Amino acid sequence: MSQNVKIIETEKASRPLGHYAQATHHAGVIYVSGQLGRGPDMSNEEAGDIEVQTRRCLGNILAIVDAAGSSADRLLKVNIYIVDIGLWPAVNKVYSEMLGSHRPARIVVPTPGLHYGALLEIDAIAAG
Repeated sequence: MSQNVKIIETEKASRPLGHYAQATHHAGVIYVSGQLGRGPDMSNEEAGDIEVQTRRCLGNILAIVDAAGSSADRLLKVNIYIVDIGLWPAVNKVYSEMLGSHRPARIVVPTPGLHYGALLEIDAIAAG
């Protein structure tokens, strides 16, 4: 990988199970890979309701951004993929609780299915 691209890894977020990094950092921008509802210890995988999975996904993203030397208030864009748009109110509630007054750009994409039966997947871009 180019010497200008830094791989970000932390044990405070779920580890990748495929050929990808938790995040990459380049030119002052952090690109966080999609996060499923797994905790850092990888136990319970995507078990739990939509609120539990949302907290885990966002918790992973915030831990990764922190490991890159940034913070939640430097999130620029968040992409949320959800298997049932009817679950959106619960996701939005947790999202707003965890991000507080910070409001990054965001998209919500209904999708017919996600890996391992997850209810949602979230990725993000943050300022470094």
